[in-house]
Amino acid sequence: MSLDPHVSRFLDMMALGSSDGITLDARREGMRGLARLAGLSAEGVATRDLVLPGPAGPISARLYAPEGQERREGAPGLVYLHGGGLVTGGLDTHDGLCRVLAEAGALRVVSVDYRLAPEHPFPAALDDALAAIDGVAAQADTLGIDPARLGIGGDSAGAGLAARVCQERCGGSIHAQLLICPVLDVHGSYPSRRDFAQGYFLDEATIRRDLAACGPEAAGPSPRLSPLREADLTGLPPARIHTAEYDPVRDEGAAYAERLERAGVETAHTVHAGMIHFFYGLGRLVPRGRPILSEIARDFGACLRGAP
Repeated sequence: MSLDPHVSRFLDMMALGSSDGITLDARREGMRGLARLAGLSAEGVATRDLVLPGPAGPISARLYAPEGQERREGAPGLVYLHGGGLVTGGLDTHDGLCRVLAEAGALRVVSVDYRLAPEHPFPAALDDALAAIDGVAAQADTLGIDPARLGIGGDSAGAGLAARVCQERCGGSIHAQLLICPVLDVHGSYPSRRDFAQGYFLDEATIRRDLAACGPEAAGPSPRLSPLREADLTGLPPARIHTAEYDPVRDEGAAYAERLERAGVETAHTVHAGMIHFFYGLGRLVPRGRPILSEIARDFGACLRGAP
């Protein structure tokens, strides 16, 4: 399939600017601006900010819940880790996305504002993600979450964090994982990395810059930053993996799905035709992205409700 026509127009718009030499501050503001422009939102979702205990101090987080949902019964919960290359993004850039996940999936979503590089070199982000899942699990009842229906997920680099959290907490409180356009092998070489290295929103130069900003630990092939390189994937929770046809990290998502299946992990992998990286967060700029995101949420909610 060819590029979705709305995606093509979006890429044309992005091509009018240049990412060469862009500062980190400008990139962060650009992501905030894109979130405002995309206008992704959902009605009927209540939110409240909260704080989770972290290894270097409190971690800011935000709870999303469909209005009217009965707290006393407990609802499926999703701890969500935003994308942004581990250097940008936050609660506000992914606010609309989390609202859609909560509403469409009938989920209580806890979005985590983990520490970013280069101010906080890797593994600060992973340490916060691990603390966040532990904190949410410990206070699940207070948050209105059924602890037997708790999942973790994220998009892009946040999905890579989610995958690694599942590996390090294997057999614990996580009952399903949602990986959207995941970055799973930062030093890998795949056809999609070459085919879509430039001109498809996420480019190879940006991946390299973000990796360099993460600090010394990012220089090696550690599975803590590249979960696809973990040797043993047995016993991990069921996975829902979503990749985009025109995404440089498409192939590593597919490779991870294949390895999970070989390890006996219940896995469903969907390639979204005509789409690019972050299509799910582009709201009114890419109209097909919103219904796809809603379906992703419904499917993951069903996955959690079916957890043994």
